[in-house]
Formats: sequence, structure tokens, C-alpha cells
Amino acid sequence: MTITVELLWAITGLLLTIAATFLPASFASPTWIWEQQEVQTFSLGVTYQVGAVLLVGCLGGKNAAVMSQIAYIFLGITLLPVFSEGGGIGYLREPSFGYLLGFIPGAWICGNLAFQEYPKLESLAFSCLCGLLSVHVTGLTYLIISGIFGWRNIESLSLFEGIFRYSIFPLPGQLGIICAVAVMAYFLRRLLFY
Repeated sequence: MTITVELLWAITGLLLTIAATFLPASFASPTWIWEQQEVQTFSLGVTYQVGAVLLVGCLGGKNAAVMSQIAYIFLGITLLPVFSEGGGIGYLREPSFGYLLGFIPGAWICGNLAFQEYPKLESLAFSCLCGLLSVHVTGLTYLIISGIFGWRNIESLSLFEGIFRYSIFPLPGQLGIICAVAVMAYFLRRLLFY
């Protein structure tokens, strides 16, 4: 890809990540009773934020995905409250900040693996899964290190509560989002001829 195309994907990734941070993920379940004619929605308990990170990796490649996530973290720490609980330099002490840092290696791994071969649904899903694993490993590492050195806020969660809240609880919803991202990336890559 040319630098211009990568820059456009990076800007798109930044905007998608910001928007997806505040968009709760849910799935629709139509009823099978024809008289009711309604569609019920059920929350997945997460937002589309991780999905946006991985989608840009699958569509824009590793460089665009990493640039978008570096810009996202920079904006959140310095200028705008783009994180789910605000922003600012004090956000470094939040237990969830390690997961935000994990977006950078997660985007790189996903983007790198997604462009190793011609896009297939299973290879795109695998690249998303590896990216998600990288996000969680980075987040867990940050939780442990911040607990050891006392970087976290005093009123923040214990290590086990943090692991449950930020890794175990959102994982099923994030796996559902990975499925949707892999399908979207597969069809968009075919549509865009790359």
C-alpha cells in the first residue's frame, strides 16, 4: 500500500475507534412467531472498540492500524476525553489503560497476519483472534506491573477483580465481535480487490 492509502486508513481507524468506544455491542434475535413481527436485541456487555481496532488491521494493514491506535491513545491522554471513562494524563493510573496500550500490538499483529496471504475467512478470524489475545496479554501485564509498583489508583480494583472485569467478563462478547469483524473484512477486502 502507498503511504497515502495507509494514512487514509489510519485516519479512518482513529475515527472508527473513537466512535466505537461509545457504541454498545448487541445482537438481534428475531422472534419466530409471525404475529409479533418484532426483533429483540441483546447486549454483548462490551462496545465495538476492539472490533474497530481489529477491522482497521484487517483492512488497512499493520502500519495504518498502529498509527491509528497511537493517535487514539495520544488524543485520549493529552487532548480529548475519547476513552470510555474520560481521558487525560491521569488515565495512566486506570486499570483499563493497559488494555488500551494493548491496542497497538494487537493492531500490528492483526494487520500483519491479515495480509500474509490472500484473504480467507478463517485466516482473517485467526488474525483477529491473535490481535485480541495480544490486547489481553498487554492489559494483564499492565495490571500486574501497576499493582506491584502501586501505579493504580488507591480505590481501584484488586488484581483478581481487574482480571475478571477487563479480561474474563468481556471475552465472550469480544469473541462475537471478532466473528462479525472477520466476515466484514472478508467481504470488504473482496469488494476493494485486495
